[in-house]
Amino acid sequence: MSIVTVQLGQCGNQIGHEVFNAISSDVHGTHGLCSKKENESYRDACKERFFSEEESEVPLARAVLVDMEPKVISQTLSMAARSGCWKYNDRSHFCQKQGSGNNWANGYSVHGPRHKEAIMNLVQKEAEKCDRLSGFFTIMSMAGGTGSGLGAFVTQCLRDAFPTSFILNHVIWPYGTGEVIVQNYNSVLTLSHLYQSSDALLVHENDVIHKICAQLMNIKQISFRDVNQVIAHQLGSVFQPTYTAEGGLHYSRNPLGDLMETLVPHPEFKMLGLRNIPQMPENSLAYSTFSWPGLIKHLRQMLIANAKMEEGIDWQVRPPRLGSSVPSSRSTNKPLHFNTSIANLVILRGKDTHSVDLGSFRDPSLYTSWLNPQDAFNAWKTPRAFNKYEKSASLVSNSQFLLKPLDNVVGKAWNMFASR
Repeated sequence: MSIVTVQLGQCGNQIGHEVFNAISSDVHGTHGLCSKKENESYRDACKERFFSEEESEVPLARAVLVDMEPKVISQTLSMAARSGCWKYNDRSHFCQKQGSGNNWANGYSVHGPRHKEAIMNLVQKEAEKCDRLSGFFTIMSMAGGTGSGLGAFVTQCLRDAFPTSFILNHVIWPYGTGEVIVQNYNSVLTLSHLYQSSDALLVHENDVIHKICAQLMNIKQISFRDVNQVIAHQLGSVFQPTYTAEGGLHYSRNPLGDLMETLVPHPEFKMLGLRNIPQMPENSLAYSTFSWPGLIKHLRQMLIANAKMEEGIDWQVRPPRLGSSVPSSRSTNKPLHFNTSIANLVILRGKDTHSVDLGSFRDPSLYTSWLNPQDAFNAWKTPRAFNKYEKSASLVSNSQFLLKPLDNVVGKAWNMFASR
């Protein structure tokens, strides 16, 4: 089944371009480390998911590009065309000349209603090209005006026009000290509206990705493109084809549906976080070896200690014993920052995935008491390596990971409002 990506605003369009780049380079890479037959079925599943092949010589991304300024869309279209491996459909973008000026209401209440028909016509045409539509994947920032305001409006329109299709919103959480003075207002308004329309929100925090670029990727002068490439790699590690537990010997046919079924057992809890290991500069890969037990041990501790990358994990954090409550900050010198989960999905790619022991993720003490731990954890696997990593593991988690950032954003928005 196919996914239609809707790229909204400057941030959404730049990340969307990097996502399709990462997927395309993975499909065309010679680093699959698996049999020819396996590689072919992987490529076919990926192409059906993300690309359409019409009369054009190169695959066309199943995407609609939307922005209120022409500059970023025109750059994105030309960069994709120059790659020679894939491109966007020249008739699947919409832009204006005035921008939204970082004003959420401008995007939601002015541009949205004014351009609704034109944008939804493009989405409808893209959806009609799919033999089987899995749903929509929107990419947007929460801090600006177009991505957040227009993004929230378009998500609402998608829900009205496609009531039975899945909608996954990928949102970029703003820097703690961002340059947009109203970013906290924009973020609160975006989240409150997306919660009504979306099936799930997949969150990337700018501060976390910046830290990954600096500490793991060893990038000295970090650009937005560096940040976007790390995000794209992590998204590709989730959305590229895998075998699900129920799917047997066939690649997952309904990627968004399988993701929702696995991770969103209750409609009120739908904020998802993503961790991916290992992550390192490409020139270091040849000198590195990884074992599955080591990767799984790190990934589990990242989950329970709410660490966003494999460096600086607090190994002192332990799950509470069953039947006991998590100690409060008053009962110990240092509060126990244990990250309770509702549901977790581990995705393994590369050599010997069939022999990996994931029993540590089935520990009932990791999960909330109102869900059966057997239902709360799932694993997807494929022997096909991803983007030159011989072994890689991703964790998509529905947990308490966002409590602190959410408190900060809401608190800052309220303080700004109260100080008027």
